[in-house]
Amino acid sequence: MSLEEFSRQVIEFVRVHEAWAAPIVFALAFAESLAFVSLILPSWAALVGIGALMKGSGLELVPVWLAAGIGAALGDWLSYWIGAKCKRSIIRAWPFSRYPDLLRRAEAFIKRWGVPAIFIGRFSGPLRASVPIAAGILNMSYWPFQLANFSSAFVWAAVLLMLGDVGATITTWLWDHVLAKLWT
Repeated sequence: MSLEEFSRQVIEFVRVHEAWAAPIVFALAFAESLAFVSLILPSWAALVGIGALMKGSGLELVPVWLAAGIGAALGDWLSYWIGAKCKRSIIRAWPFSRYPDLLRRAEAFIKRWGVPAIFIGRFSGPLRASVPIAAGILNMSYWPFQLANFSSAFVWAAVLLMLGDVGATITTWLWDHVLAKLWT
């Protein structure tokens, strides 16, 4: 199944079953932030699409945003823990065994930026998947990591959900004020 088809099915399910929005968004954000899984199942597009649903549905922003933020933070938290426990042996696991540059770049990024690397890395797909593990491997201090992790998770969740909401608003406005007039 393609990313587009996966996203479409998830968005349609949430549209029909709004009560499931928060748990689904939690799972999507967790998967998107968990090392390894995020490379196989990128779910950012579904999160943006669910944000777009909020414009014309009964979905409430706050519960969905909280679910996304908590899911994303817990995904990074688990990735950090895996890095702290596995240390360098992680390089023998996929994707680092196949793409060793992922971990090297993440470590270099952390060494250059320190704790802000956790916040910045959240907004880049390859870094989002590898920076938390590298932080654990490098023994980044736990509480500064968690502060950057949780704060970036809630900002990231808001950005993705609002991107969909703003995109829906712009599309509606364009249709109502420009495209509809061209077609009539």
